Amino acid sequence: MKALLLVDIQNDFLPGGALPVPDGDQVAPVANLLMPHFDFVIATQDWHPANHASFADNHAQKKPGDRIILSGLSQILWPRHCVQNTPGAQLAAGLQLDRIQKTVQKGTDAAIDSYSGFFDNGHRRRTGLQDVLAGQGVTNLYVLGLATDYCVKFTVLDACALGYRVFVVVDGCRGVNLAPGDAAAALEEMRRAGAAVVVQSGQVAGGGH
Repeated sequence: MKALLLVDIQNDFLPGGALPVPDGDQVAPVANLLMPHFDFVIATQDWHPANHASFADNHAQKKPGDRIILSGLSQILWPRHCVQNTPGAQLAAGLQLDRIQKTVQKGTDAAIDSYSGFFDNGHRRRTGLQDVLAGQGVTNLYVLGLATDYCVKFTVLDACALGYRVFVVVDGCRGVNLAPGDAAAALEEMRRAGAAVVVQSGQVAGGGH
């Protein structure tokens, strides 16, 4: 069975949000185009407590873009974003929300970040996504969302490692590109891990994939 996974298409990652991804508002229309072609659609949602240690303003004399060691891992500090029960954390209003059967929340532990939809960054705790997919008998996973070089990338890498056949819908992703070329490098890393990353939404909607 195939499923469509929408990664972190949330208000804070759109233009005008707390951590806007360039052209992030162009992702929801691609998701809406594809959702009718899947029997199962699932979304991930960054869902941080206000005291999350990845927020720069929770550290004295730190700013977004600085790095710290968090729970033994290198961590980029981000602007405060996707705080639980705030408008910025909600899935984008432009999404056809009634077609999303399940939402899995991540980043809920204040002491460690969770880029991947499957695990925290230390692979110490699962989010529950794998259990949901197993319950639906999912083998083929089509992935799009925000951002290419962070949460999409790490979700895809974990999905490949877990044995899913993974397709990245490239025109449904946008990157942060903290450094020039980060998104392109992320796509190449996903390809090396075994994902098909040249998929375009028109191919999926037209039955080409």
